[in-house]
Amino acid sequence: MMLHQHLLFVLYSFSGIVIKEAATKNKVKGSQAQFPITQNVTVVEGSTANMTCRVDYNDNTSLQWSNPAQQTLFFGDKKALRDNRIELVRASWKELTISISDVTLSDEGQYTCSLFTMPVKTTKAFLTVLGVPAKPEITGLSRPAQEGEDVTLTCTTSGSKPAADIRWFRNDKEVQGQKEVNAIGRSFSVRSTIQLKVDRTDDGAAYTCVVEHIALGTLPHQVTEVLEVHYPPQVEIVRSVIVPQEGQYFKLECVSKGNPLPEPVLWTKDGGELPDVERMIVEGRDLIITTLNKTDNGTYRCEASNNLGTNRDEFTLYVYAKDFPGTTTDPNALMQPSPDHALIGGVVAVVVFITLCFIIVLGRYLARHKGTYLTNEAKGAEDAPDADTAIINAEGNHAHAEEKKEYYQGAARNVVHLKSENLGFANNYALRQEYVRCIM
Repeated sequence: MMLHQHLLFVLYSFSGIVIKEAATKNKVKGSQAQFPITQNVTVVEGSTANMTCRVDYNDNTSLQWSNPAQQTLFFGDKKALRDNRIELVRASWKELTISISDVTLSDEGQYTCSLFTMPVKTTKAFLTVLGVPAKPEITGLSRPAQEGEDVTLTCTTSGSKPAADIRWFRNDKEVQGQKEVNAIGRSFSVRSTIQLKVDRTDDGAAYTCVVEHIALGTLPHQVTEVLEVHYPPQVEIVRSVIVPQEGQYFKLECVSKGNPLPEPVLWTKDGGELPDVERMIVEGRDLIITTLNKTDNGTYRCEASNNLGTNRDEFTLYVYAKDFPGTTTDPNALMQPSPDHALIGGVVAVVVFITLCFIIVLGRYLARHKGTYLTNEAKGAEDAPDADTAIINAEGNHAHAEEKKEYYQGAARNVVHLKSENLGFANNYALRQEYVRCIM
C-alpha cells in the first residue's frame, strides 16, 4: 500500500514538471514572436510629449527608448541620456513610458522602442512638432495716404510649421491677397500683400490680417490697422426752412467733410462780406439770420479749405412776403402733388394737330371743287358763245339747254336789281357756282 501511494506521488510530480516546462516554453515563444506596440505623437512646440511602448508578454526582458539620433533615452527604468527635459513616467515588464517637456522643432523625428529578446524586436514612433506662428505684423502704413495714391499693405508671420494661412479683411468683408512662403530652417515665414488705390471711402477703413494654423486651433492670431486717407474738402449747404418768409428765423448749415477737417468755414454774400452782422450770426459752420427781410435776398457761399485744396457751395436765398399767396411753411403741403403739366401739354398738342388736319382737308376739298368748275367751263367753251353757256354745255345735257339758259337769264336779270356794292360779289366764283347749281 505504501508503495502504491509513493508511485502515484512520483507520477503527479513528474506531470507537474512537464506541464510547467511546456507553459514556460510557450510563454518564451510568445514573447519572442511579438513586437512592441507604439503610437505616433503630435504636439505643439513648447508643450510636453508622452512616448509609450507596450508588450503583451514579457519574460523579464527589458524595454528601451531611443531618440532619432539613436541615443538611448531609457533602458527599463534606468535613464541613459542626461537631458532634464526627459523624464520617466512608467516602467514595468509590459510598458515603458517617458515624457519630453518643452518640446522644440529639433525634437521632431522617429523614435525607437526595442524589446531585448533573441533577436531584438523594434518598433518606430514618429514625433511631430507643430511650429506656432508668431503674431502677425502689418507694414506699409508709415504715414497717412493721399486720395488716389497706390498703397501696398504687407502682413508677415514667422515660425510656423507647417506654413500658416493668411487672410485679409476690409472691415467685415474678405479681400484677396498674394501669398509668399519661405523656409527658414525647420519652420516657415509667410507673407501676404494687398495693393490698393485709396480714395476718401477708405478713410477710417479697418484692414485686418488673420493668421490661421493647426497649432492655434480656433483662436487665430490677428492684427488690425486703420487706414487714414487725406483728401480735399467736400461742401454742401443745408437750409432750415424750405420757403423762407419775412420775419422768420433762418439757418444755413455748411456741411463740410475732409481730412484734415476744414476748420473754420468762410461765409460770404454776393461775393462780399456779410452785410448785417447783427442779424447774420456765424456759429461754427452755421450761418443764422435771426429775422428775415427782403434785403437778405442774394447768393450765399460757404467755403472750406485744408492743406489739400478748397471747395465751396452756394445757396440763392429769396425771401417771400409774409403770408404770400401760394407759399406755406407746412412741409406736408409742400409735398402735395402738382398738376401734371406734361399731360396738359399733350392734350393741347393733340387739339392743335386735329385743327391743322381739318384745315388741310378743307383746303384740299375747296381746291378740288374749284378745279372741277374750271374744267367744266373749259369743256363747254368750245361751242358756247359766252362763259355761262359754256358751263351749261359742259354738263352734257343738251336736250334742256334752252330751258336752263332761260332760267339762267332770269336769274341774271335779278342781279340787275342788286345794290351796287353787291355787283362785284355777283361776278365772283361762288355766285357763279350757285347759278350753275340752280340751272342744273
